Amino acid sequence: MRILQKMKEQPAFRNMLIFLSVIGPGIITGSVDNDAGGITTYSVAGANYGYRLLWTLLPSFIALLTVQEMNARMGIVTGKGLADLIRENFGVRITFYIFTFLLIADIGNTATEFAGVAGSLMVFNVDKTISVPLAAIAVWILVVKGDYKISEKVFLLFSVFLLSYIVSAVLAKPDWGEIGDAMLRPTIQMDQAYIITMLGLIGTTVAPWMQFYMQSSVIEKGIKIADYKYTIWDVVVGCVVTVVVAFFIIVSCAATLHVNHVTINEAKDAALSLKPFAGALAGEVFAFGLFVASVFSAAILPLAASFYICEAFGFEAGINKKFSEAPQFYSLFTFIILIAVGIILIPNAPLIAITLWTQVLNAILLPVVLICMMVIINKEEIMGEYVNKRYQNVIGWATSAVLIILSAILIISGIL
Repeated sequence: MRILQKMKEQPAFRNMLIFLSVIGPGIITGSVDNDAGGITTYSVAGANYGYRLLWTLLPSFIALLTVQEMNARMGIVTGKGLADLIRENFGVRITFYIFTFLLIADIGNTATEFAGVAGSLMVFNVDKTISVPLAAIAVWILVVKGDYKISEKVFLLFSVFLLSYIVSAVLAKPDWGEIGDAMLRPTIQMDQAYIITMLGLIGTTVAPWMQFYMQSSVIEKGIKIADYKYTIWDVVVGCVVTVVVAFFIIVSCAATLHVNHVTINEAKDAALSLKPFAGALAGEVFAFGLFVASVFSAAILPLAASFYICEAFGFEAGINKKFSEAPQFYSLFTFIILIAVGIILIPNAPLIAITLWTQVLNAILLPVVLICMMVIINKEEIMGEYVNKRYQNVIGWATSAVLIILSAILIISGIL
């Protein structure tokens, strides 16, 4: 007991305990960024262009870190979710239109995640009529019957499992010298397919729903301004994990599929195609990572939608509340899952079209959300002394501008 007490009195040990108590929102939000759509994008990039697009992970990291830090700061200082702040500062009408389209996009996103569940378990010969309903039931029980602490622990465990992609990459025996060269000496091709893939890699990093989930989870966890510096480390770790997972997905596909001229259309194809070149274990580990990411995201995306819709229109929201205390919150969560599962179970459902137009809708909504964030975080009457500093505004507006431009290009390319 005395030894433990002395350890607690040590500043380094005390800081570690505080960090462990606030860890969660940043890592979870960042990890969910590697969802079925993200894994597909990284897989296609590695299969088609080898290591040449690895350099895009650095600007992706900067964009993700900048936006998540602002969300965490707004949540801690105001104690309000982003949806709540948008309604108060921009009015009910604008809020209604923003969140109507966000809800449609998130239903499409959730359907894409259950498609990832179906595809990943097909590698293990499990039919989607079994895998998708079971995954949906498990997600529903975790969120509706659990509480925030239990759900957060499960989500953090999912984040750790995503590191399984390191195993796939190592089994692929990549050329580390070529990887280092690709990272240090970026190359840009001017053909349309390369440009669109490059934009997709950077643009997939920040999605509209992330801003709302990050801010809401910081509030629900009860983090105070005194713990802000520890929350920043949570955000940094989450962003690093996101980029590391993306890096190894690209590497594993580049080292096997690209050198053998194998083309793929989705992440499931990557898992199946890895087997002849890196062994059955590499393909199965890749499929397992896709399954974990898909289930993980299938829980978080409808949860994020339920948070921002209820916050925007004044309904009770939170995993810590019982169904009777927040019926609108849990009913909306259930509704999104049922619709998404229904779409996936439709025979010959146009999943590629759903994924494409969902991403286009995300790209349209992202600039609106980012501009709202930048306006709100610079209001002293809301943020007090915690408004953006000059350098934060430069980074924030620059990041917003780049993501807006990327979104516009992705919209045009998607429509064409």
